[in-house]
Amino acid sequence: MEEVHIPDKSPLENSHKKSGNKKKKTAFSELFSVVGILILAPLIAVFLTFFVFQSYVVDGPSMENTLHDQDRLIVWKASKTLSRITSESFIPDRYSIIVFKEKGATGTSGISEKQLVKRVIGLPGDRVVINDGSLVIYNEQNQNGFYPDRDTPETANLGSTDGRVDYTVKPGEVFVLGDNRDNSLDSRAFGPIKSEDIIGTLAVRIYPFDKVQKY
Repeated sequence: MEEVHIPDKSPLENSHKKSGNKKKKTAFSELFSVVGILILAPLIAVFLTFFVFQSYVVDGPSMENTLHDQDRLIVWKASKTLSRITSESFIPDRYSIIVFKEKGATGTSGISEKQLVKRVIGLPGDRVVINDGSLVIYNEQNQNGFYPDRDTPETANLGSTDGRVDYTVKPGEVFVLGDNRDNSLDSRAFGPIKSEDIIGTLAVRIYPFDKVQKY
């Protein structure tokens, strides 16, 4: 009699086995991808918040009528991050609106450090003089002085600049004021802001939705 060899499993059964292995590998890959996303997403969000941009909420009237209480802002931090990498002082442009840490300001929680939002008025080398409600800046380009309150984008909204100041801004510093000059705690009270205390510059107001604006 002729012998007949019977295979252990039919080709169809082998096909089912291979298909099952592929499905297991696919399921494992999908699970690995999901876990990877769940781990990476928070890390990316933290990275962006610390080094690229961050959202803030305005607290108080010191920047009216430019910004109002409870406005939501996006602050650009990448330029400050780059200055840290290059070990250079981060000095924003004149009239930029910045967020910074002020150790001498006391918040509602009683802490001795608060993050504030103000406008940059004086740059390194500027002599800032405030007297009789008038603000004048003297520098190499303007030895006879100029009046930044007449040139700022918010000139029409500014009141008189009260106080008595005669200060020459040092390297690595900026002199800041609130646009609501009659109700603003700023460099008139606590002095210039050091570069290392600057967090970033205002990029966009995102709320209220009918007042979305790029800066």
